[in-house]
Amino acid sequence: MEGQLNNPLHGKTLESILNELVDYFGWEQLGYHININSFNHEPSVKSSLKFLRKTPWARKKVEDLYLKMLDNK
Repeated sequence: MEGQLNNPLHGKTLESILNELVDYFGWEQLGYHININSFNHEPSVKSSLKFLRKTPWARKKVEDLYLKMLDNK
């Protein structure tokens, strides 16, 4: 548990991470940074979450981009 104290992802849901990224970047820029169809073609939180929950590599990219966003804030 102590290792989680400094983990900015601890306690964050994938949905909240995605919503923060969309608010910060917008769908177009998010699709530029992470080139997946659910960000580039008729994007929605629901379809993106469905894809990200089934695709570990894409979820990792979203989490990494979120951490970079936090560093830039």
